[in-house]
Amino acid sequence: MSSPSGPAGKSIFVKDLVPGTPVRELFLLAEAKTGNARNGPYWSLTLQDATGRVEAKIWSPHSQAHAELPAGRLAYVQGMVETFRDKPQINIESLRLVDNDAPGVDLGWFVPVSAVRPDELLAQLEEMLRVELSYKPWRRFCRRVLADEEIRARLLAGFGAKTVHHAYLGGLLEHTLSVARLCLTLCDRYPNLDRETLLVGAVFHDLGKAWEIEGGLVSDYTDEGKLLGHILIGLEKLEPHLAKIADLPRELALHFKHIVISHHGQYEFGSPKLPVTAEAMVLHHADNLDAKLNIFAATHRDMDKAGQTWSPYQRYLDRQVHLPARTPREEKTEKNAKKSDGQCLLPLKA
Repeated sequence: MSSPSGPAGKSIFVKDLVPGTPVRELFLLAEAKTGNARNGPYWSLTLQDATGRVEAKIWSPHSQAHAELPAGRLAYVQGMVETFRDKPQINIESLRLVDNDAPGVDLGWFVPVSAVRPDELLAQLEEMLRVELSYKPWRRFCRRVLADEEIRARLLAGFGAKTVHHAYLGGLLEHTLSVARLCLTLCDRYPNLDRETLLVGAVFHDLGKAWEIEGGLVSDYTDEGKLLGHILIGLEKLEPHLAKIADLPRELALHFKHIVISHHGQYEFGSPKLPVTAEAMVLHHADNLDAKLNIFAATHRDMDKAGQTWSPYQRYLDRQVHLPARTPREEKTEKNAKKSDGQCLLPLKA
């Protein structure tokens, strides 16, 4: 930070903290709780940015300057980086809360963000619909939904989940785009599928997550999310737009809604209905596959950093994960290229 008066850019991240050096920087206050020591009350904090978290303490008498420190707020801290139990810890000398929407603040400094910017992901999604949809009622429906200012803003700020998969800014759009592409690939393999209804279902299957999970700096479930869940919320948001497409046959609208509400696949996973059409089954498995592979990718990154080939037990996969050796990449020889080009071991049609 160039000045304590306001954010003008973030130059030091959690990953950059070095014990024995001073720090004057903006962080997200992820957790805050009080305690008592021999010399008086203290604050025990967890500070966060996009690169990780660090513990921090405000000892007495500095701690008594703060009657309340609400989690989810930005804080400009000044102090010294120390070591506690072989990990960096900031001994804070002063702390000032900063408005989360202060000019110049980039949310990407404080929460993990998708590799591709959310606005670019949304543009790719709209281009996919423009290219793939030829049925005019579906085209008009998708345009209506994505032109809704509230829906658009929520999608751009959406997380794919709180903690399980795609739990980062842009994660909802990244997951949606990936699932839609998987569905199109399966439609190429199984051409009897209703390509366009399935695609529209894939694009909007998780729309309710934009209201189920609080966007921005606080990734937590909303009251609406806890009480209703994203499947019901999504249908409520889509229903008014569906009603405006007068020439969309009732049977297609009904199938679309079934695809959306059954995408969790099983009752025990929160699905109101089991998939009873081929398209609904495809979406369920595409959704599940993309979520699981995102968890594998995140686990593999952590293992690679730690130099491990086996992970600790992964709760959401119900197993340990192995990081296997990779086949070396070699350039195709002319002989092998001719041998493989154009070959298909399975027929194109079922």
